[in-house]
Amino acid sequence: MNITTHRFYPWLVLAAGTMAVFSALGLARFGYSVLLPSMQAGLGLDNAQAGVLASANLIGYLVMALAGGALASHIGARRIVTAGLTLLGIGMIMTGMAEGFMGAAIWRAVTGIGSGAANIAVMGMWATWFPSRKRGLASGIAVTGSAFAMIGTGSLIPSLLARTGVNGWQFCWQIFGGLSLLVALICWLVIRNKRGTPVMDLSSPYAIPSTPLADRQHGSWHDVFCSKTAWHLGLVYVAFGFSYIIFMTFFVKHLIATGGYSKTEAGNLFMLMGWANLLISFLWGSLSDRIGRANTLVIIYLIHTIAFALFGLATSPVLFTLAALMFGMTAFSIPAIMAASCGDLFGQKMASAALGFVTLLFGIGQVAGPAIAGVLADRYGSFAYAYLLASVVALAGAFGSATLRSMHHSKPHE
Repeated sequence: MNITTHRFYPWLVLAAGTMAVFSALGLARFGYSVLLPSMQAGLGLDNAQAGVLASANLIGYLVMALAGGALASHIGARRIVTAGLTLLGIGMIMTGMAEGFMGAAIWRAVTGIGSGAANIAVMGMWATWFPSRKRGLASGIAVTGSAFAMIGTGSLIPSLLARTGVNGWQFCWQIFGGLSLLVALICWLVIRNKRGTPVMDLSSPYAIPSTPLADRQHGSWHDVFCSKTAWHLGLVYVAFGFSYIIFMTFFVKHLIATGGYSKTEAGNLFMLMGWANLLISFLWGSLSDRIGRANTLVIIYLIHTIAFALFGLATSPVLFTLAALMFGMTAFSIPAIMAASCGDLFGQKMASAALGFVTLLFGIGQVAGPAIAGVLADRYGSFAYAYLLASVVALAGAFGSATLRSMHHSKPHE
């Protein structure tokens, strides 16, 4: 008996995919937020340079997001996930060896390339392994990998930095890289490239198979690129990329500089945000299976609008905590819903390619966010204006999501 046909095997693949997200996003990207103050001190960086380092990582992610999805669609997720995790592991180890701004920027970009390949390939797998009625749930569970990383880094890194001194951030990056190489091995052993009948289940009234590509056994990147629905979905995704990355990148820095937090206190709040994400955020994907992808996106974007503005204007620990919890409860539900939507709209064969395309647009927002936020902080002496800008952009995302509701009323296979 082929083990991949066992009814429990998709959940084993989901566990491996969650570990991949733990490394590709949780460590490679969000670990930077906790290490940023120490990296700035160790490398002598101003806020603008810190923003550029974040953007360098995201440029790498952007470069590979589209290619990673397309490659996964053609040669299988297993190879792309493993190769991406291996590359980002090496990139993080080398980041820990950087002695200056330029070296750190180069290796952060390499890490981003690996992150883009691994994350897009993983999140595109759920159209293959799960029917539409469970696709949002599966995607939501996968993105909790980031929550586990936030909990771990928020609780352990501040104490580790305190023990290892000014260069402790380098040691932390090397630990992150080693863990990622281990996850790469696990994914190679567990993930398989499932082929055969597409896993489609249109029994849910909110499955949205509104493009002809969903029925094709063969498709091309060009078909996705020319899809108005893919462009619409991608532009909505831009709002999340731009706004959330500002919130995450400078989270610890803003708490220390404006809120008067110590590194340990800021790390504890970062960890609390991770717990909120772990316990609640994955439920949004399941909710989107029930009330619809677009309706759920509107709700989440409105919560983000309030959270980002509150965090930027907060002056007390109570308000900072409230903003962190609001974001934590919804944090990475939007990528999960986007992955599920691509599976609904473009089917098993082209789901990864479609997710890669919308993530390309999302990545443009990510690249711009930290650089603009860093410049605003240096000019005005505070990240408050950057967080208010993030709030406005999130509100635009809510309006864009509302117009996606028409997909719920489209006729199947039109």
